[in-house]
Amino acid sequence: MKKWKQFAVFFLSCAVLVGLDQWTKSLAVKHLSGHPPLVLIDGIFELTYLENRGAAFGMLQGRQSFFFLIAAAVIAAALFAVWRMPERQAPEKKSLIPLYLCAIGIVSGAAGNLIDRILQGYVVDFFYFRLINFPVFNVADCYVTISAAALIILFLFYYKDSDLEPFSLKKKGDSL
Repeated sequence: MKKWKQFAVFFLSCAVLVGLDQWTKSLAVKHLSGHPPLVLIDGIFELTYLENRGAAFGMLQGRQSFFFLIAAAVIAAALFAVWRMPERQAPEKKSLIPLYLCAIGIVSGAAGNLIDRILQGYVVDFFYFRLINFPVFNVADCYVTISAAALIILFLFYYKDSDLEPFSLKKKGDSL
């Protein structure tokens, strides 16, 4: 795939996922704000409205500039990774499509929550697993969490160093 097509697909995919995230948050505001939780599975899972001014699990409340910097760094790193991805991977190397998809998920999640922070000063969360008292989260959080977990699995069990050579910042022949 040519670079411009690679980026076009990337940004279109991100736009669709961010749109889905923002739509679900607008539904949460419309149907859950000011109302008791909507119990889907009694004692296990419910939809509840929460305005999160912190990070994951409510940590670092009120540190908006910190979150902007982290989101910008994450988005920049993912864009750099996509830029470094070759148009075609050599046949003996594993496909980089899983990394590309993880980058889409991470950027979409970071952008979805960043939009909330910029426009409202907080992130709308609404999924709540009561059974394990898990913190309330949203669709963007799912994108980031699933993509980050997939990256860890890919790096630990799927890719070899030679598969990831396009991302190396050192030149061939350099040693540490």
